[in-house]
Amino acid sequence: GIKLSFVDAGHILGSAVTFLRINENGRVIHFGFSGDLGRPNLPILKDPEKIPDVEFFICESTYGGRTHENPTDAEAKLVEVVKKACERKAKIIVPAFSVGRTQELVYALHKIFDKKLAPKIPVYVDSPLAVNATEVFRLHPECFDKETAKFIIEKKDPFGFNMLNYITAVEDSKALNSYDGPMMIISSSGMCEAGRVLHHLLNNIENPNNIVLIVGYAAQHTLGRRIIEKQPVVKIFGDEVKLNAEVIVMESFSAHADENELINYCSQFDKSRMQNIFLVHGEKDQQDIFSEKLKTKGFTKITIPKSGNEFII
Repeated sequence: GIKLSFVDAGHILGSAVTFLRINENGRVIHFGFSGDLGRPNLPILKDPEKIPDVEFFICESTYGGRTHENPTDAEAKLVEVVKKACERKAKIIVPAFSVGRTQELVYALHKIFDKKLAPKIPVYVDSPLAVNATEVFRLHPECFDKETAKFIIEKKDPFGFNMLNYITAVEDSKALNSYDGPMMIISSSGMCEAGRVLHHLLNNIENPNNIVLIVGYAAQHTLGRRIIEKQPVVKIFGDEVKLNAEVIVMESFSAHADENELINYCSQFDKSRMQNIFLVHGEKDQQDIFSEKLKTKGFTKITIPKSGNEFII
């Protein structure tokens, strides 16, 4: 028979690390799958939890060869961005995933404004999906870490504050183009491949006074990656647009475990029992670096599967 269990992955609300106990004709196999693994000390959600020891583990490797800024430093850097926008009356355009990143950013801004670390500016969450996802977050405080739970007791709603506006109507979204800064627009998609953020980028990135704040991962060959690379000209809706706005990248908000955090998670397993670690969900260069690092930690068998590969365990 098969027994399936889950523990918190700490990536987004509801994300889980999977543990399988498989009994086949008396032979018992313990199998794990990381899914998207979160990071310790991120706001809102509980830290990733360890599953029991396994013989086989499928592990994500998105940032297998890179390290992030410390998540505890995110607040100070965000304060700097808000102050910069105030000084030059800039619009801050934030491409953000609707589930997870948007809520983390709103919560961080709430704490900043509550502690008066930066002037309060209008913040617009312009994404119908993000608005709906935020309501789901509100329904599940049992998933929050201790800091957020305490904040709820003291301040009630971590995802709502004065001058925060959730937008769903198209007309209200278009109206933002005529508003003056300072202000922040948080809109999906995070990789800038679809959604309302494309309209906000089109209307704002040619102005050198404005800021594009990147707070998440952008895959190769996406508009988000081209903005991160600060390519002088990018295409939006087929039109070439000059990227004159300042681009600021904050990796401290990343919800994916970095190289050290992935290594730390894997190092919790009993190496004498581990027969194979399969690296997935990552670009090849990141997987190669991660594989070598795992070997230095005493793991003897690391496999980087190709599409269509099959394995008998």
